[in-house]
Amino acid sequence: MIDSHSHIYAPEFDDDRDEMMARARAAGVSHIVLPNENLATVERLKAVRDRYPDYVSMALGLHPEEVRENWQEILDEMKLQLNQDHWVAIGEIGVDLYWDKTYREQQLEALDTQLRWCVERELPFIIHCREALDEILWVMDNFGTPLPQGVFHCFTGTVTDVEQVRRRGDFYFGVNGVVTFKKSTVHELLPIIGLDRILLETDAPYLAPVPHRGQRNESAWVAHVAQCVAQWLQTDLDVVAQVTTASATKLFHLSQQQTK
Repeated sequence: MIDSHSHIYAPEFDDDRDEMMARARAAGVSHIVLPNENLATVERLKAVRDRYPDYVSMALGLHPEEVRENWQEILDEMKLQLNQDHWVAIGEIGVDLYWDKTYREQQLEALDTQLRWCVERELPFIIHCREALDEILWVMDNFGTPLPQGVFHCFTGTVTDVEQVRRRGDFYFGVNGVVTFKKSTVHELLPIIGLDRILLETDAPYLAPVPHRGQRNESAWVAHVAQCVAQWLQTDLDVVAQVTTASATKLFHLSQQQTK
């Protein structure tokens, strides 16, 4: 399995990162994709990649909750990083209006800018969307050129939302621990999305799946997500692992060596 979205470079893992990575390998996780959040996390991201160079891949982006008045300066500095290292995606980027709408316009502009990086660098996107699907689709509708490929991370929308996203492109949908929650309706979307467009993810250290809900999440627990997906789609766990791994490998242009 591939954990297609994890923040294991976060300080929460500083005391036991090696042990956590060993648990991930033992659980059958063959590769982990690490989305960036802001300028401060770039060096932490690179440090983890340097320690596990064949096991993790990096994505570069400004998280929408990190967008402030100086977002253009931050993106200018971030863009320099694109020339200095190997990145498999632009992310995590998007729009988040759940807590605060103060920087709504800036978030839209930052999203547009970073989607254009995807086109320039031929990289996929990793979209963070919270209470802002209409805004993200508006950016996409006004993009002006063919959209890049990408994934809507931690997708928890409705059937109508799935249909709206699909009208804009043949995108993937990230499924994580939320699908295991008792009151979640994500499982209802799985047949609509289809296994061939699902990516497994953890969003560690957040959103730990049942039976670990409330604890610090980690990449090994993507196995619980895969098992839940298999149950709701009435298929074998091996099939879920195989199909989602192939999809993540294709989207992020991972080599076979990286995903063994």
